[in-house]
Amino acid sequence: MRYKSDLSHPIYDIVAQAADEIGVVAYVVGGVVRDLIMRRHNTDIDIVTVGSGIRLAQQTAALISPNMHVNVYKNFGTAQFHFEGCDIEFVGARRESYRQDSRKPVVEDGTIEDDQLRRDFTINAMAIALNGEGAYELIDPFQGLQDIAAKIIRTPCDPDKTFSDDPLRMMRAIRFATQLNFNIHPDTFEAIKRNAYRLEIISNERIIEEFNKILHCLRPSKGIRMLDESGLLERFLPEVERLKGVETINGRGHKDNYLHTLEVVDNIAMSSANLWLVWAALLHDIAKPVTKRFDPKVGWTFHGHDAVGGKMVGQIFHRLHMPANEKMKYVQKLVSLHLRPIAIVEDTVTDSAVRRLLFEAGEDIDDLMMLCEADITSKNSAKIKRCLSNFEHVRQKLREIEEKDQQRNWRPPIDGQDIMQAFGLKPCREIGIIKEGVCNAILDCEIENTREAALQRMLEEGVKIGLQPIENHQDQ
Repeated sequence: MRYKSDLSHPIYDIVAQAADEIGVVAYVVGGVVRDLIMRRHNTDIDIVTVGSGIRLAQQTAALISPNMHVNVYKNFGTAQFHFEGCDIEFVGARRESYRQDSRKPVVEDGTIEDDQLRRDFTINAMAIALNGEGAYELIDPFQGLQDIAAKIIRTPCDPDKTFSDDPLRMMRAIRFATQLNFNIHPDTFEAIKRNAYRLEIISNERIIEEFNKILHCLRPSKGIRMLDESGLLERFLPEVERLKGVETINGRGHKDNYLHTLEVVDNIAMSSANLWLVWAALLHDIAKPVTKRFDPKVGWTFHGHDAVGGKMVGQIFHRLHMPANEKMKYVQKLVSLHLRPIAIVEDTVTDSAVRRLLFEAGEDIDDLMMLCEADITSKNSAKIKRCLSNFEHVRQKLREIEEKDQQRNWRPPIDGQDIMQAFGLKPCREIGIIKEGVCNAILDCEIENTREAALQRMLEEGVKIGLQPIENHQDQ
């Protein structure tokens, strides 16, 4: 079968011409071939040639424009440029061998067959020649086309060798199965189980890069389950694995927090493309195992798991070398606050409670509410309906408060400079105490949200802790 009509991007004809001019054969290989067959969009085009990939890239670029810039990576024998919405990468065909203690291969020049053999899975080991005698014909030595039809992830050679050589391929197998909604061949999955320990030679950054791609899928739970069943999950995220199981005392049990978490993650993934909101869903109950207690009167409790969970987020991000910036703080905030809207629902929905929630959540209030609604996983449809109705009541209150005092990202009408001037202070802890007192008074509706009221309360808070305002400050 010839695939010329499927290769519609203009780069293919230009590469074919460049390859003819320098006397080599060029192939499009890997994921772009897989996605072409599956009718999936792919903007990463890999070109392999038996010879110098850098030379082919430069010749191709010259045909496009004399000003085309080519990124050359001599140490890897690769070159890359961007053209017509796609990243085009060129490399010479090669064979690889690995040492036991590293995933970095020893690379030698090879044939197209060698290059296909070194690839991770049969569905990624297909190639289409762009010029020469077999131009536009599929080269499929490992039945990748058949595996696509059967929706199977399988390695082209011995899976134990594939995964031992490069253990990151175990994460990739599960990632592809999740993204494509495929199954992993039983022999391949058993090899992942046998080689799970080899993940220790992979950096946390590379592991999380693959894991994030799983979390970006429509149903991340499929991948998380496979990570758990294969023994990979406990290697880098044991906190999630520890959520599993139900304990029963005196006939009273609690829900399986692992299964519940998977449901919440899927609920969020289907509603939002925000990776960090999915992380918040994954970690929202992460502290339940360490806060679990049994009370003979009320049954199982997990008091404080929101606050403890927020602290655990920082520890997990640090261990996995994940960003310690606003992304981590965002996840911490949502985990720490995920019970607050529920508490408001269960109590009377007062202006002060809603105002305080809006103050603490700020711009992330909508995401917090989405997480709380995703957290409803009861099999009781009446309960779900009641909870969603209650949350809509909270949402309405949030809208009312926001319209009334433009609360989102609200800051108190006074700042530290006002307090220092009022009491003749230099920077000290008393400033924070006074400012917190004023802020709480506004949030609890004890005073109006105006500068005049805030200044008066500021003076009262200062006197409470033994300070005296400097003369005539009240006239300001």
